[in-house]
Amino acid sequence: MAGMVANYTQLKRFVAVGVALWFLMLFGLSRMFLSSESDSEHVGKSLEQVLGRIATAGEKQQFKTAMDKIEKLQQQNDILQRRLQDLRNPALQRPVAEIGHAAADGGEYLVPSKEFEYSRRKLENGIVEFWRYASTHLKDLYETKDSNAAKALAKQMLDFMGEHKGVILADINNLESAAGITEWKLQKSLEMTRIVQNRLKNLQNPRNCAEARRLRCSINKACGLGCQLHHATYCLIAGYALNRTVILESKGWRYSKKGWESVFLPLTKTCKSSDIGTPRAWRDDPENDKEPVIELPIVDNIQGASGNNKRPLWLPLAVPRDLFTRIHAFHKNPPIWWMGQIVSYLWRLQPSTQKILNELTTKMVFASPIVGVHVRRTDKVGTEAAKHEVSEYMEHVKAYFDQLDVTKKTAVRRVYVATDDSAAFHEIKKNYPDYEILGNTDSMDSAALNKRYSDASLIGVITDVHFLSQSDHLVCTFSSQVCRLAYELMQARLPDAADFYNSLDDVYYYGGQNGHNVRAILPHQAANPEEISFDKGDLLGLAGNHWDGYSVAQHKVTDRKGKFPSYKAEEHFVKYDMPHYEDRSDL
Repeated sequence: MAGMVANYTQLKRFVAVGVALWFLMLFGLSRMFLSSESDSEHVGKSLEQVLGRIATAGEKQQFKTAMDKIEKLQQQNDILQRRLQDLRNPALQRPVAEIGHAAADGGEYLVPSKEFEYSRRKLENGIVEFWRYASTHLKDLYETKDSNAAKALAKQMLDFMGEHKGVILADINNLESAAGITEWKLQKSLEMTRIVQNRLKNLQNPRNCAEARRLRCSINKACGLGCQLHHATYCLIAGYALNRTVILESKGWRYSKKGWESVFLPLTKTCKSSDIGTPRAWRDDPENDKEPVIELPIVDNIQGASGNNKRPLWLPLAVPRDLFTRIHAFHKNPPIWWMGQIVSYLWRLQPSTQKILNELTTKMVFASPIVGVHVRRTDKVGTEAAKHEVSEYMEHVKAYFDQLDVTKKTAVRRVYVATDDSAAFHEIKKNYPDYEILGNTDSMDSAALNKRYSDASLIGVITDVHFLSQSDHLVCTFSSQVCRLAYELMQARLPDAADFYNSLDDVYYYGGQNGHNVRAILPHQAANPEEISFDKGDLLGLAGNHWDGYSVAQHKVTDRKGKFPSYKAEEHFVKYDMPHYEDRSDL
């Protein structure tokens, strides 16, 4: 009986605290848009009172820290609100033709439209109504004595608030669209894509190859296609950072004896394999820069080959300093966008390859909205990754379409499944009849380990990566090179697709990258031995995300490794001074 009471009490506290923490996000957002300061202060005090009755000391401290963070955001927002009020003053408004105007920091800002104001009001109302529901029913839950009634009420609350959360998230998207941000991001992303792709094209096509500094890169790293593409990516990044033209050697390629150019366009039109000569081994010193041709070691061995036992700072996740600010203006995670640009230059298909993909697109009726699901089994499970059941993937697929249905009912819930295990594909088709399941069975057959290095397998992997990258949302495991490759290509296709995924295991990474660090924006005191403590401003080496509100990191000073609340840290981006390139128009 005592155990039942304890479990029942824990259930009520868990649900209440979970709802309260979810509301923190909405409350913070409301402070950005609520017109009444007294309303927002009242909401905050009410929430504190509820938590004061039901939360543990540790949870109260988390709440206090989050409230402090919101208060700082509010101070910043007060400045923005005053600017918005100025913009609403007819005497200060500018002509429509001058809506996009430069600010002191060189950026461009938009005058709010009436559609923006309507969306803001709807979002404000939704947040207030959410709080009214949550505060009332949390009190009911706290006062409920019967455990069965409490469970029923908890389920009712989760269902109601889950649906309401979907509406609020849709309103946030509508707010961005109404403000003109969506079109602005698209325009800026297209501009930056043109700049970067032109730079790569110019670098890769010197007027006189014999006079250009060159870098030899062999595609034949002993691994699968995704890994080999990422090896070529590493070579192209090195070429950009060292101002060298990359010449890709693909003779005797494991996937196709016909070589790279049987499926992809050549990396260079003006240099050939015969231009390589006898390359010198790369070393990280100024004298090596004078060598006409160098050859890189595989990224796994670069530290030992450097000559100074250091890893070069231009390795991922570094971004060219002269591009970073412009990328970050429209993309949440500049390193991923930069990787997408490098990969997309490599991923330029021969017309014959594109023809195959076009025919499959028509045959399968591949169309948006669609979720790409990649289920990797065979050689990864038990070594590099754990096995995940198809239900885990489909849970995220359902959540994606449920969110779409908030604004417009999806006529067809379409899913493209890429897998090296045909049994997984058939299991999804059988168990999810309400979804239209697409897939390329030929690529599944050719993905078998005994058939993997063949022309058919090459086309099969290209097909899967292509359709995964063309999906609106990815569900996969980032431990897979194929999944990460598709995610990178997605960044090159869309203005900001940083959040268009669910990974069942790792956070995004590049195999062989330099450290992925985050910077603490709030202090944290470990609540148990599994957590780490840190101060605001401390640097943490990110080791993973538990996808439950907690991440894992190693403190760069204390070396302690443990969990911490994910919201207490932000990305620490690395900007590297790479060469500046001039655009040419003669290619």
